[in-house]
Amino acid sequence: MTHLVQGPGGFSPAGQPPRRKVCVVGLGYIGLPTAAILADCGYEVVGVDVRPDVVATINAGRIHVVEPHLDTLVERVVREGKLRAETSPCEADVFFLCVPTPITEDHRADLSYVEAASESIKPYVRAGNLIILESTSPPRTTEDVVIPHAIPDSLAIGEDVYVAHCPERVLPGRILIEAVENDRIVGGMTPACTQQVLDFYRTFVRGDIHATSAITAEATKLVENAFRDVNIAFANELSILAGKLGADPFEIIELANHHPRVNILTPGPGVGGHCISVDPWFLVDAAPEVTPLIRTARNVNDSKPHFVIEQVRAAAAAVETPVIGCLGLAYKSDVDDLRESPSLEIVRELAGEGLGELRVCEPYVTAEQFTEFPLHSVEDTIADSNILVLLTDHKPFRELTANDLAGKQLIDTRGIWRKLAVQTPVARPSLHVEDDHGDVLRRAA
Repeated sequence: MTHLVQGPGGFSPAGQPPRRKVCVVGLGYIGLPTAAILADCGYEVVGVDVRPDVVATINAGRIHVVEPHLDTLVERVVREGKLRAETSPCEADVFFLCVPTPITEDHRADLSYVEAASESIKPYVRAGNLIILESTSPPRTTEDVVIPHAIPDSLAIGEDVYVAHCPERVLPGRILIEAVENDRIVGGMTPACTQQVLDFYRTFVRGDIHATSAITAEATKLVENAFRDVNIAFANELSILAGKLGADPFEIIELANHHPRVNILTPGPGVGGHCISVDPWFLVDAAPEVTPLIRTARNVNDSKPHFVIEQVRAAAAAVETPVIGCLGLAYKSDVDDLRESPSLEIVRELAGEGLGELRVCEPYVTAEQFTEFPLHSVEDTIADSNILVLLTDHKPFRELTANDLAGKQLIDTRGIWRKLAVQTPVARPSLHVEDDHGDVLRRAA
């Protein structure tokens, strides 16, 4: 794999040495690719993770997440001595915070990871440092959490140290490309913070870099994902409406999208991942009185798994001895990411209901990684099942043929099998599903 960017730029305030050492706190789906990219640019990078097994894996030149070409890049930069992993931070010129920001049961942001990461670097922060929060965060997190927990009182923001929020904007499966090629937003706590961090990003980002304030950068990332969530909610609600009407939602959408000003997204079993299914709640929590549309979209998408479960119940009731093949646990195709996955939520519900025997297939997760229930191969799942529930449109499932699916009841939540010449019943919901869906929304509101 060729180097992504040539050499560190070394931007720093006048009279100070170039910035060459980077400490990345959090080595997950964003932190590890970020650390590897920076190491590939010539920076000395220390990655920090609280999990000793992750640190050992990376120091052995291996990876613990699925991302195309990341294994090759990490193996090389570790072998060349440009990247190493530790369980604690160290002195550096630039600090990245790339830690989770999950939501609580009542849909509020859990900022404990950001707080802990900030506190962990505080003993090492010195004059001239950049402190960059990449974690997607609620408005004012940079000001209210990072600064008080990471910056020593003796250092002035915008004069001694430079603090900014720079949200990641990458798609799993394309992270090594998009982290470099996509436009980026740099939101500093002061204009000087913005400029210093912007100059640093120019050393490894090819896309345009847009300067703004920290709170605007925080809100922008949340708005991007809330916009997508609202549009997905329309598609998911349309799929439920089509089920009540006895129509094919995917055909309706395909035909409607021939209109030059219509672009309806594709429905699915819900919305998952750490971004779209989480970030809109940060906006709702920040101003609940003025965000009814965002809240409603979240409720629609959160309710979609219950609609799919109703379809499975109906299909199982029509079979004497149901064997239900559940295809996919990840929240999106061709990744191993189970975070907030509606596919996993559906399978858990089905396992608890005892509608029939389950065959669960997730080709991107090993039995060692996932032990909640047994995983089966694609071949065994197809052969054993008389009901197939397509939950995640992984490549092995997209490659199934009409002969593979013949004679089975199909519940295709992604619409990938609809054009196969399969002479087999496709389960459709009965009319009472719409009432159940409405109840779910009313309970969630």
